[in-house]
Amino acid sequence: MTTYKELQAQIEQLRKQAEELRQAEIADVITEIKAKMNEYGITGADLGLMGKKRIMKTSPAMAPEVPAPAQPAGSEM
Repeated sequence: MTTYKELQAQIEQLRKQAEELRQAEIADVITEIKAKMNEYGITGADLGLMGKKRIMKTSPAMAPEVPAPAQPAGSEM
């Protein structure tokens, strides 16, 4: 029977192997995309990748807190 520790070692080995394969596949895809872009004369601007500033959306946890408006002196709620 395989032990928990052995399975964890196998999992880690498979994760590393999967990441290596992923990186290799990404490199192949980028090469293919560049070749197609050259073949058809497509630019980054044609794909909407240039000329615009990217706006990073913030999650609620990242959004800055807005302070409550100050109450005028002597007013009550």
